[in-house]
Amino acid sequence: MKRYAAYDPPEYVNWTPDPEVMRTYRRTLRRHRERRAIIEQLSVETLLGLYEGMLRHRLHEIALKRWVRQGVITKAWLGTGEEAVTIGCVHALNRQPFEDGLPHDIVAPLIRNAGACHEMGMPVSAIFKTYLGTADSPMRGRDLHLGDVNKGVIPPISHMGDMVPFCAGIALSFKYRQQPRVVLTWTGDGSTKTGAFHEGMSLAAALRVPLIVVIQNNQVALGTPVEYHHKGDFAVWPKAYGVEGAVMDGNNVLDVYAAARWAADRARQGHGPILLIAETFRMGGHATHDEADARRLFPPEVFEYWGKRDPIGTYETYLIKSGIDLAQANDGLKGKKLEERNAAVLEAIEERVIAEIDAACEEALQSRKERMPRPDDLLEGVYCEEPSVSFPSSTVTAGASATGDGFSATEAKRK
Repeated sequence: MKRYAAYDPPEYVNWTPDPEVMRTYRRTLRRHRERRAIIEQLSVETLLGLYEGMLRHRLHEIALKRWVRQGVITKAWLGTGEEAVTIGCVHALNRQPFEDGLPHDIVAPLIRNAGACHEMGMPVSAIFKTYLGTADSPMRGRDLHLGDVNKGVIPPISHMGDMVPFCAGIALSFKYRQQPRVVLTWTGDGSTKTGAFHEGMSLAAALRVPLIVVIQNNQVALGTPVEYHHKGDFAVWPKAYGVEGAVMDGNNVLDVYAAARWAADRARQGHGPILLIAETFRMGGHATHDEADARRLFPPEVFEYWGKRDPIGTYETYLIKSGIDLAQANDGLKGKKLEERNAAVLEAIEERVIAEIDAACEEALQSRKERMPRPDDLLEGVYCEEPSVSFPSSTVTAGASATGDGFSATEAKRK
C-alpha cells in the first residue's frame, strides 16, 4: 500500500517486510487446529474483503488526520496499528439481514473501532459528517460517538466499559427470542478495570448469553502503560469468569478473523459468552492532540517492534506470496507471474478505496456548507409524542405536580 510521510507513523513510512516477522505470521496461522481449518476454507472474496476493510479503516483515519492538520477539525481518535482487531472481528460475523430487517449480528464499537461502521454497511461519509456535526450525519450533529442501529451498529457510550453490560442485555434478548444472533463489543485494557466491565461479564456468564467481548490490549490506557495498571495475564480471565475464550494476535487479521469466527459459532450454539484477548499496539496518542506525549511514553524500541508488525503491510505481504491466485479469471493479468498478478489485484483495490474516501470527504465538506443543524432541530427526537395518559396520584413521584385525581403526562411534557 502507499505510505504517507505526513500522516503515517515514522515506522510505517519506509515499511518493508521483516523475514522473521513474516515467518511468525505464517506460523500463527497454523498454531490452532480450529482456527487453521477456518482460514484454509476462506474464499478469495473473503481474503480480499479483509484487505479492503483494513485499507478503508486506515485511509479514512488518514483523511481525518489531514483535516486536523488543515484545521478542519481539532482532533481525531484513531486506531492506527489496530485495524486488524476491528476488521477481522466484523468480517467474522453474520452481516446478512435478519427477519426484522436489521443485520443478523450486532456490534458496539468504541471510537477507535470506527472501521466497524463502514464494514457493517454505513457509508464512510457518515464518519466524516459526524466529525463535522452536520444535520445529515447519523447523530444529526449532536454527538461524535456514531452508529446506526439499522445497520447493526450501536453508538458507543463514552464511559469506558459501559458497553459490556449494555451488550449483555442485547444478547439476553437474542436468547429469550431464541434467535441465532450474537453481539460483539470491544473494550480496552484500561476499561477492564471498571465495575461496568466486571458486572457485565459476570451477568453475561451467569445467564450464558451470546455475547463476544474483545479485550483490545493496545498496551496503554489513555497515557498509562499496561504494566502500571494491570498485573497478571489476560489469558486467564476467561477462566475467572467461567467462560470460553482465546488469545489472538491483534496484528494478524487472519488470526483475528478465525478466533472471532470460532467465538461467534460457539456463542450462537448456546455456549454462552466468549472473551477474546487481542494483543496489539496503538501507534499514536490517545488522539491526534497528544501524539508527541505518546512518543515520550514508550522507548523507541517499542514503536520499532510494533512498526514491523503493521497489520496491513504484513497481510499484504502474506497475500502476495500466499500462492493463491487472487486474480482468478482476470484476463487482463494473464502472462504475469503469480506474485505480480496478486500485487496488481491489491493495487486496484487500493485505488478504488482511495477514490471512495476522497468522494466521502467531498460529500461531508459539502454537507458542512449546506446541511448544518437548525436551532429548531434541537428538540426533535428527544421527547416522544405520546397521547395523554392519566396516572393515579399515588404513582406521582416526589417533585411532580398533580391536579385532581391524576397526573397528565401530556401536560407535563416539555415542548
